[in-house]
Amino acid sequence: MIRHIRRAAACCLLLLVALLVNAARIQVLQADALDENPANRRTTLARYGQPRGDVLVDGDSVTGSKDTRQPLRYERTYTDGPLYAPVTGYSSQVYGTTLVEAAEDPVLSGTSSLLTPLWGSLTRKRQPGGDAVTTIRAAVQRAAFRGLAGKRGAVAAVEPASGRILALVSSPSYDPGRLSGTGRAVKGAWAALNADPGRPMLNRAIRQTYPPGSAFKIVTAAAALDAGAVTDVDAPTTTPDPYVLPGTSTTLPNEADGCGKASLAYAVLVSCNTVMAHLGVKVGLAGMLEAVGRFGFNDTRLRIPSAVAKSNFDKKMGPDQLALSSIGQFDTTATPLQMAMVAAAVANGGELRHPYLVERTTTARGTTVAQNGPRAYHQAMNPATAMRLQQLMVDVVEKGTGTNAAIPGAKVGGKTGTAQNGVGNRGHPYAWFISWAQAADAGQPAVAVAVVVEDAEANRADISGGGDAAPIAKAVMEAALAG
Repeated sequence: MIRHIRRAAACCLLLLVALLVNAARIQVLQADALDENPANRRTTLARYGQPRGDVLVDGDSVTGSKDTRQPLRYERTYTDGPLYAPVTGYSSQVYGTTLVEAAEDPVLSGTSSLLTPLWGSLTRKRQPGGDAVTTIRAAVQRAAFRGLAGKRGAVAAVEPASGRILALVSSPSYDPGRLSGTGRAVKGAWAALNADPGRPMLNRAIRQTYPPGSAFKIVTAAAALDAGAVTDVDAPTTTPDPYVLPGTSTTLPNEADGCGKASLAYAVLVSCNTVMAHLGVKVGLAGMLEAVGRFGFNDTRLRIPSAVAKSNFDKKMGPDQLALSSIGQFDTTATPLQMAMVAAAVANGGELRHPYLVERTTTARGTTVAQNGPRAYHQAMNPATAMRLQQLMVDVVEKGTGTNAAIPGAKVGGKTGTAQNGVGNRGHPYAWFISWAQAADAGQPAVAVAVVVEDAEANRADISGGGDAAPIAKAVMEAALAG
């Protein structure tokens, strides 16, 4: 009898050990897999069971959390939602997250290991959501938003010496708070926003590319100077007017007069198509590809930390297509952020800094857990080339096509662009302006800006980089210079 009792006790002990081992296996080895299982509702309940961390601009929260007393307890709220939507994105209990809300979600939701103290990894307790401190300056963001005034378009503003993004605006915009909760209202808002022909949820500043038109001529000018295709910006070139695209019978027109054999300086000042197209062909496809790559074109890995759409310059094309690409047409396309980077490279002596939007992330109590800072991206051009282009861009604002961007008491450089659009160029052209500004008493430029306006209501003769986009850029630069 005693022997049987001992066997039963041993069997029970083995079962108990097996139970403990299995529990440990589930709680330790399979914990992450179970947490990530879509059928595990506890994760969702825990995610919305505490307030989400905030996105900060100039030290103030532009997001918040509302206690709904529902199972998914806390909903995201937004202060000035349409103003900051291209920065924050949305955090929706139904449709997920985008932009900074997505890129910094582990910190904002409290799941990041950066927020977990040493003992926290043992308890697996969710930490309070941390904060994401952005590089955006509220005054600069507001100036860009007001400048666009609901027109379709975008503005990107960058601090040339550091790469900090000071403004990121897309218009028309939307209120991300409409997507925060659950229920019919949220689903209705989602359907309405997606059906809106203005595409308000499209972040035109970093996710939409446009033909940059004549604004791209700054890139071609840099390539020509660096390659030695031009050694004296004031010397006549060999460009004929009319200029026939290589291998074709197509004549490239100019909007300006006096472009025949014009110098590079004059070609930039009045935006001669023929001179810049000819110089692009002279540099050659390999040289142009090398040059545009240094500015960031064809980079599919650019993050700010959200992904940025690739700005394109074709890698295979004939001389006629290269000529058109060199004046920002054919298949050449760019995001507004990319064109702000072009202006920033010129302003910063040829050195292009990596653009970034999040300065640092912190715990709920404000302790920094991750820090971003200035870092090199590319040497976009030789310093001597940058100095020449700075003066050419200043001339554009002082006595060329960009006089609407002039700011009394400040040094401003700019370049207009009017890019053709639509089949047979029958669509209304896009108006571009890229620029930079430096205070009279400052040692370096304060800001580089790119503005694009795609106004479907404008008459073709009324829309231009100098007329539509330059005044917006001026307002943005003034806000940045004001400090």
